Amino acid sequence: MTHPAPSSSTRQRDGRPRKQIHLGVHFPGVNNTTVWSDPASRSQIDFSSFEHLARRAEAAKLDFFFLAEGLRLREHKGQIHDLDVVGRPDTLPVLAALAAVTERLGLAGTVSTTFNEPYELARQFATLDILSGGRAAWNLVTSPDAFTGANFRRGGFLPYEERYERAGELVALARQLWDAWDDDAVGPEDGLVRPFAHHGKHFDVSGRFETPRGPQGHPVLFQAGDSADGRDFAAATADVVFSAHSAFEDGQAFYADVKSRLAAHGRERDSLKILPATVVVLGDTAEEAAERAREIRLQQVPGRTAIAFLEQVWGRDLTAYDPEGPLPDVEPDLEHLSITRGRVRHVKDPAPVVRAWREQAAAHGWSIRDLVIEVSGRGGFVGTAQQVADDIDRHVQEDASDGFILVPHLTPTGLDDVLDQVVPLLQERGAFRTEYTGTTLRDHLGLARPAAGAGAAAPTSADAAAAHP
Repeated sequence: MTHPAPSSSTRQRDGRPRKQIHLGVHFPGVNNTTVWSDPASRSQIDFSSFEHLARRAEAAKLDFFFLAEGLRLREHKGQIHDLDVVGRPDTLPVLAALAAVTERLGLAGTVSTTFNEPYELARQFATLDILSGGRAAWNLVTSPDAFTGANFRRGGFLPYEERYERAGELVALARQLWDAWDDDAVGPEDGLVRPFAHHGKHFDVSGRFETPRGPQGHPVLFQAGDSADGRDFAAATADVVFSAHSAFEDGQAFYADVKSRLAAHGRERDSLKILPATVVVLGDTAEEAAERAREIRLQQVPGRTAIAFLEQVWGRDLTAYDPEGPLPDVEPDLEHLSITRGRVRHVKDPAPVVRAWREQAAAHGWSIRDLVIEVSGRGGFVGTAQQVADDIDRHVQEDASDGFILVPHLTPTGLDDVLDQVVPLLQERGAFRTEYTGTTLRDHLGLARPAAGAGAAAPTSADAAAAHP
């Protein structure tokens, strides 16, 4: 890989203005990225952990802090998975608390559209936007299964398609509620608060919204859909796409496709930001960084985790197999694929996946653990601070992304070296701010503030499918 020479110019080599990079931090917890066994790992529930990452991100002038959420502990063969978080405080109170210890950092929270009501969510996010001075963001997701739903009165009452219909209708109604107050309204008695009425398939509500319009008008909306319908929904509705396409060429293809869909919805190219999740591993040399990255992956994928990962695809108990040995010689059990509960299944047909994995393992001499390390990795940036800064800048300047959401492997200090070493290099070349120039998250992201009364119509059920992560 070649790396462009660093430059402090605000223009690229071809004379075009240098694009500004957008960066957020992800507080992990509902995945197996975090290495809980590391002596440097701290609590995922103490407020000091959330505060550390948020304060460090704000000191580096990053755009936002992103908090994931899970609504049920994941089970594998009836037991809690060893690397998943056991317990997590509710998202919105954590973000509200962070609003009190930060001043400019955006605060993005993942909240399900399946097990919440639109009035409730609209009020909560409007309140967060007011209390934080315009820094609220909502990552829209649906909850995937009846197993999760069993924690709620509604249970698993919605099939796949209807969950996304509900999500689209909920978002449209939330926007109507955020637009109920004019910007200069003082209270509901002054005639500037419009009544609302909605009569749809999933919601039949009417009344008056009690929460004034927040500084951003609407909180920033994140979503992570990747299907063709999902990309259309992003182009129609989202402000930020939380993308999985962090590799350069893959990112360029995704970026071009989603951005090309905006015009059909009357939107400008820069009205939607595409921010892949990524990991960063630094070293004093490229070789040292590569070795450190390998050590982290070995910590993230111990033998037990490797076997559990394969069991999700095979639908069988594979504990008799050696994780350092070859892949199982048995075929997947197509009738019992729900061996893991509470996690979204991305493998719809395991047979071709198993064939491809066997071919890869045979070609490279991989063990079960080697294979899982390769196929479950997030990708990312590995190298010296200068190399990583070069690569991040290249992705943005050459339209593979608008920036990145940084995912640490340690809680809460896993990004300290990136914030200390990489961000200053991006600032030196004029690709990242040295000071905040606005007060709201929309300011940071360069997104327009919706005018009062601009709430969107409900998306179609196909479009709404993108609300799924």
